[in-house]
Amino acid sequence: MFSNPDLYKFIFGRLTLDSIPYHEPILVVTFLGVAVGGIALLGLLTYFRLWGYLWTEWFTSIDHKKIGIMYVVLALIMLLRGFSDALLMRLQQALAFNGSEGYLPPHHYDQIFTAHGVIMIFFVAMPFVTGLMNLVVPLQIGARDVSFPFLNNFSFWMTTAGAIVIMISLFIGEFAKTGWLAYPPLSGIAYSPDVGVDYYIWGLQVAGIGTTLSGINLVATIVKMRAPGMTFMKMPVFTWTSLCTNILIVASFPILTATLALLTLDRYAGTNFFTNDLGGNPMMYVNLIWIWGHPEVYILILPAFGVFSEVVATFSGKRLFGYASMVYATCVIMILSYLVWLHHFFTMGSGASVNSFFGITTMIISIPTGAKLFNWLFTMYHGRIRYEVPMLWTVGFMVTFTIGGMTGVMLAIPPADFVLHNSLFLIAHFHNVIIGGVLFGMFAGVNYWFPKAFGFKLDPFWGKMSFWFWQIGFWFAFMPLYILGLMGVTRRVSQFDDPSLQIWFIIAAFGAGLIAIGIACFLIQIAVSFMKREELRDHTGDPWNGRTLEWSTSSPPPAYNFAFTPIVYDHDAWYDMKARGYVRPTEGFIPIHMPKNTGTGVILGALSIAFAFGMIWYIWWLAAITFVAMLVITIGHTFNYKRDYHIPAEEVVKTENERTKQLAGQV
Repeated sequence: MFSNPDLYKFIFGRLTLDSIPYHEPILVVTFLGVAVGGIALLGLLTYFRLWGYLWTEWFTSIDHKKIGIMYVVLALIMLLRGFSDALLMRLQQALAFNGSEGYLPPHHYDQIFTAHGVIMIFFVAMPFVTGLMNLVVPLQIGARDVSFPFLNNFSFWMTTAGAIVIMISLFIGEFAKTGWLAYPPLSGIAYSPDVGVDYYIWGLQVAGIGTTLSGINLVATIVKMRAPGMTFMKMPVFTWTSLCTNILIVASFPILTATLALLTLDRYAGTNFFTNDLGGNPMMYVNLIWIWGHPEVYILILPAFGVFSEVVATFSGKRLFGYASMVYATCVIMILSYLVWLHHFFTMGSGASVNSFFGITTMIISIPTGAKLFNWLFTMYHGRIRYEVPMLWTVGFMVTFTIGGMTGVMLAIPPADFVLHNSLFLIAHFHNVIIGGVLFGMFAGVNYWFPKAFGFKLDPFWGKMSFWFWQIGFWFAFMPLYILGLMGVTRRVSQFDDPSLQIWFIIAAFGAGLIAIGIACFLIQIAVSFMKREELRDHTGDPWNGRTLEWSTSSPPPAYNFAFTPIVYDHDAWYDMKARGYVRPTEGFIPIHMPKNTGTGVILGALSIAFAFGMIWYIWWLAAITFVAMLVITIGHTFNYKRDYHIPAEEVVKTENERTKQLAGQV
């Protein structure tokens, strides 16, 4: 049928049967497992007739709370994929000694460590952070939704589309073998002529659009939609960290987009921005990617700092110590995060003066971070501390993150970095702050705000099991890497000759196994909690005795969040309302207008996947058609003026009366 090679190339581009990695046993087994699981899930959804419910109530929702929950679900799904890659790497390194090549061929191992980094940063940490901000920020500032509800839905589906593009590379073609930052010239067309780098580029470009628009949306929401009386210095600390995070997103993600666009031109159009000849300069890529990359680290950690601030104050039964200094420290970190990027390549010949400047700025940024840690400790001092699950994650963070921060200051010293750069010491440090800071913060946040989102607590037993397996597993998994790094073992190596190193890799693999049990316990915690939800339900509506405005709404909140816009007098807003004997009105309501759900975001996300697939495989007709379709649908959506519905006053009165009864025992 396709005897004409030109016709075949026009229809399928460079996609052939050889593009399916059926000769890789691990991928074949993975594909079968995913296929069986996917078919079973589709069958269950069809049997219980849930498709209509999911479409109308979730997939097309513009409710910030539901979108935040979907972000967290996406993060958990991708966590399973990203952590599976980590287990594969740890097992390979533990086995590949004494002449054994292990079970992963080098080209497969290279794809795994690249995919692990990309997935964990872009599709686990970022959706986790964005999900919590989406869920909590409008509730904390007294807003009914974000500034642009449809844009919020669209941002989520673009992020999901980017994740799906990355996942497709597992079964069709291959992923990049360059490391998660894809430095040229290795990522150029001369050294990576396959589709791996193209999957990397288009997956991140699609997801990056969603992240950038989400950042714009949340900045506008915080700046323009705060409740009356909520000046900037009365905002909750989590809202402050969210504001600084999203300012960084708006400022830095366009740099990533432009950098990847230039790399795309090098690969597709034969330009020479990042080549070694014809006027190009690979070091320009390194500078640009880290001008985005280091602020990205603080994009991830600042919301976690906000979570810990809320948790410590709540479970110590005190106001947060040093509120103003926490705000200033957050802003200083936001600014300094743009002045430290070059410490990621001290060894690349920038010179003593440049290295000294960036080493000093890197050490300075540890000062406001340390100030935050002391504020949390002083909040706990003489407090009535309750070691509930969110507080356990917070205390675990304080210990773990402190070690990671100190090793970061070590790497900020250029002479030390010359010794430790590109070693497993660096890997241990990075995971020390990302796991001990970001992931611990996200798990604390999920346990803390879960009752607000669903109306009942998460099961405490399985939550504590998850925490201890994560905490102990982390130390087993990464402390050996510090030792190996000091011994000179470099990263990204899949086979070893020195048998004395094997014991350390075995210990690290054991720690990864403990973390796997911790993840399993978290999933069991979710499942058990839904089965025991009536037992875990707290009818006061404020199970933790929270101290910010979101606890003044019902759990879960109604679609409109607040029937009456609250008036704020203090940064400890809900506690202040309780002290004032605040009672909500129960009459005088007027109908509430809320935007309607829309499927446009889902459709644009699906078209983005098809467009990216066409660009990756050079199927130009598919890319052209989907691009035009995206433009037409986007323009058409702007003419859809009838996008709101009315919530009758009677419905509001009924809900608010029930909420007033809940509050009666608290005020």
